[in-house]
Amino acid sequence: MTTVGFIGTGVMGKSMAGHILDAGFDVIVYNRTKKKADSLVERGAIWADSPALVTEKSDVILSIVGFPKDVETIYFGERGVFSVDVTGKYLIDLTTSTPTLAQKIAQTATDRGAHGMDAPVSGGDLGAQAGRLTVMIGGSSEDLKAVEPVLEPFSSAITLQGGPGAGQHTKMANQIMIAGTMTGMVELLVYAKKAGLDLEKVLKTVGGGAAANWSLSHYAPQILKDDYSPGFFAKHFLKDLTIALDEAKKMGLELPATQVARDLYRQLVDEGYGMDGTQALIKLWWQ
Repeated sequence: MTTVGFIGTGVMGKSMAGHILDAGFDVIVYNRTKKKADSLVERGAIWADSPALVTEKSDVILSIVGFPKDVETIYFGERGVFSVDVTGKYLIDLTTSTPTLAQKIAQTATDRGAHGMDAPVSGGDLGAQAGRLTVMIGGSSEDLKAVEPVLEPFSSAITLQGGPGAGQHTKMANQIMIAGTMTGMVELLVYAKKAGLDLEKVLKTVGGGAAANWSLSHYAPQILKDDYSPGFFAKHFLKDLTIALDEAKKMGLELPATQVARDLYRQLVDEGYGMDGTQALIKLWWQ
């Protein structure tokens, strides 16, 4: 039986690791804040005190943390993944991070006889809870085939996008699209309220036509309930949009709509709402 190591048991990671447990795998977990892994340990997961210990005891190691600097620490830190022998192991980073760092991890893995893959996911906390995340793979087809049984318990779609870094580039494209739907959804509500419309009727009407999208159907109802709990943290979305714009600049691209969205989320985070969900963008208009 394959032993799976899981590093990062936050909003999404806890659910994902839980699905792997439910599929019958032995799971070893690590999280910077131990109590966030307690419920998994109660269900049968084994706690390890560092990414290094997770790696030593596991055949496949998955990680999902907040920022690229956290990924760097997990893999290259003093008690990180690469501080121990990784020969023959599969290292899969699910964090939305930079293509450059994904390529660095993959190359280091290859140099040390391991298999490195970037595999960012889309679907938020609801997708993680339901086991229906979309997984975007950067790596080789052979490596994907080997680890697919570990990814399937929390996924509805797993697609190889290309070599190392391609998963991260695909996630950037995904976030660029979401930036447009989030700003559109928020401005729809701002406009409709100012016009004196019944917001629930408006959402039902536009959601049944060409304007239908995930942000409208999932986040707009939360806003109407004053529910800003994080399915995805605003501070992490700011990070993603910054990465997307940095990568676009490297390719000589200008993305003005994404730039505006990034600036709005930066303002939101600067005003103290970084730990709210992305739907808290409405707070720039409604207090």
